[in-house]
Amino acid sequence: MGWVYLAVSINGATYTVNAFRPARRNRVLFGWSFVASWLTTELAPFHLAWQVLATGWFARRGALRTTPGRIGLAISIASWVGLIVSIRQSLGARHEIRAALRDLQFEASDDAPGQIRVRRHLTFDRAGGRDLRLDVVAPADPPAPGQRRPALVQVHGGGWVIGFKERQGQLLMHEMAGHGWVCFNVDYRLSPKATFPDHLVDVKRAIAWVREHADEFGVDPDFVAITGGSAGGHLAALAALTADVDDYQPGFEDADVSVQAAVPFYGVYDFTNRNGVWHDDTASMFLGPVVMKSSLEEEPEKWAAASPLDQVRADAPPFFVIHGDKDVLAPVEDARDFVQRMRAVSTAPVFYLELEGTQHAFETFETVRSRAVIRGVRRFLEAQLHERRTGASVAPEPQLAPA
Repeated sequence: MGWVYLAVSINGATYTVNAFRPARRNRVLFGWSFVASWLTTELAPFHLAWQVLATGWFARRGALRTTPGRIGLAISIASWVGLIVSIRQSLGARHEIRAALRDLQFEASDDAPGQIRVRRHLTFDRAGGRDLRLDVVAPADPPAPGQRRPALVQVHGGGWVIGFKERQGQLLMHEMAGHGWVCFNVDYRLSPKATFPDHLVDVKRAIAWVREHADEFGVDPDFVAITGGSAGGHLAALAALTADVDDYQPGFEDADVSVQAAVPFYGVYDFTNRNGVWHDDTASMFLGPVVMKSSLEEEPEKWAAASPLDQVRADAPPFFVIHGDKDVLAPVEDARDFVQRMRAVSTAPVFYLELEGTQHAFETFETVRSRAVIRGVRRFLEAQLHERRTGASVAPEPQLAPA
């Protein structure tokens, strides 16, 4: 029994260690490492509970009276310490958010969210032989006469090849809709059938559709924000930075596809790997043949056009960039670089939240950390809406780097 407990202890400790040091470049371990790290960091209390319960079960059966069992107990205790550290990091998210938004001179209300209603699978366009659909998450009560509600467009992730609008952004949309926003969760064409910029074009079609149907949903066409995670964060950032690029809205060049605020979660900001943080084969074995249908060497301009790092601009809307420092799918170094470049040129505020001990897709689970982040995002978005409608500044003027 002692040897069995030792094996169980090593297994649990392996997950804990991997949560702090996930594999980035090992092709064999990469997939397992991400999933294991993600589940361990976001569900650390459950991992701690099962390890403690397992130890109690083995102890009752005499495992700790053996040398292997005592070694297993020492390993388990070390694992518990690591899990407690992970839990403390999750609880610390509230302080990280407060620090990230310390210059935001606006506080969101503490009102309980109201009732919401959901309308699913509305067709907003047709492209590539398929209908493009979106879901609408809105307050259950109709707007008051003359009232216009702000809109939020949510873009799902999935590496540009998979993903469903029903599976992502739910916590944020329910929070925002419960406080008076109308949220649109959009689909777009996926690779390998789709080739960039098809994905971005579809997101822009959705933004244009929201404005065209503003009266139907009681939406304020003068305030449309955008958010998304992972590939959706990439597309949200690009949409916010390319509102006047006609090549990205073929056939609807005159439509208003601007956004008034952007909140990319764990987004991808560079396709060219200029910071050397991606696996060496990412471009040649995935982005090139699957998403871009070209090589970086053959069409560097096209790859730069797909990289938010190369699209930073002075007239960008306000950004709130959110990333975990343990992200292996979208390396945090690129997010830091993007924020630095944006702050150097943008006349609008650029807020940055880097969450300690946090993996990709962290807000998929409703946890202390994800709830705190969602409340922080609502504060940011409502601050931008308040400034837009009242003219009252909610953040100091950015201090741009000298030319």
